[in-house]
Amino acid sequence: MIQFEIDQWQAWAPGLVSTDDWTDWARDPCELESGDAQPDVSFLPAMQRRRLSRLARMVFAVATPLAAGRPAMPLVYASRHGETTRTFAILNDLAGEEPLSPTQFSLSVHNAIIGLWSIQQQDTSEMTSLAAEGDGLEHAVLEATLLLGEGAPEVLVVVAEDQPPTVYAPWINDVSFPYAVALLLKPGRAWQLSLGTAEPTPTSAAHPHAINLIRALLNNKPTLQNQWGSRQWNWQQTH
Repeated sequence: MIQFEIDQWQAWAPGLVSTDDWTDWARDPCELESGDAQPDVSFLPAMQRRRLSRLARMVFAVATPLAAGRPAMPLVYASRHGETTRTFAILNDLAGEEPLSPTQFSLSVHNAIIGLWSIQQQDTSEMTSLAAEGDGLEHAVLEATLLLGEGAPEVLVVVAEDQPPTVYAPWINDVSFPYAVALLLKPGRAWQLSLGTAEPTPTSAAHPHAINLIRALLNNKPTLQNQWGSRQWNWQQTH
């Protein structure tokens, strides 16, 4: 069991940008949209914006408000599929015997986004990129609490997934809409997270674990259970 405090959060999905948007959705959840919506990252220099994929823009959109005005802090980023769209474009170029773009390749690796974040924030704190399964939220929070235990006063956790190209649909069924969630974690006992086991279930769910957590926070639910396969993660608010 691990314990921590969720000091602040930010989330983005198509059509859900502000806290009011998320509050309305949490009260009456509907199917979230897919499509080509992009988060607003107009706060970034134009040169940098042009280099960012939608996945990277989502990460910057939710992480920046939590980091603004705060000292440098470690970041834990989790994504199961990462920059699949960039990778698919590279594979298409290979198949067509086209020359590969070094920039496209360098930005396709799983830790590219946190590298861009470190540069933009001028933050040399420890940063971790996890290639997690559908319970990447819980693994990221576990990693963050280890950093808190080592003395970090606060840690930023970001979980994000973009919709992969449709060609992957037969193999990827756990991302029906793009989303990003950022949590600012601090030492404390307000929340505890423990791992149990359960009968295995299909590895897909109506909503990602991170979105389930946002809904629980907005509805003041003191408990939450997220399951992936046989792993059952038990969230409990202690006060």
